[in-house]
Amino acid sequence: MARRCELTGKGVLTGNNVSHANNKTRRRFLPNLVNVSLISEILGQSVQFRISANALRSVEHNGGLDPFLLKAKPEVLSLRARRLRVLIAKKRPAAAPAVAA
Repeated sequence: MARRCELTGKGVLTGNNVSHANNKTRRRFLPNLVNVSLISEILGQSVQFRISANALRSVEHNGGLDPFLLKAKPEVLSLRARRLRVLIAKKRPAAAPAVAA
């Protein structure tokens, strides 16, 4: 399983451990991934994702999963999230304003 957030695309970064003697050894900075179930209000179902804690905060800040996915750029989303985004866009009420993709 890839260490990549399904909603933001955040992944592993690399860098150096630097000791007091200034020795440099390679290390990895892993994203803080959590397994969560998010509820899509438009679809009326819950969806499981493996996302970073930062993405979870972003989802809550944007008002839930549906508004977050509709605002997100498709190229950073995982394949599952892109498919869900299309389903949400098709089912959302006609009175809602269109989102530029």
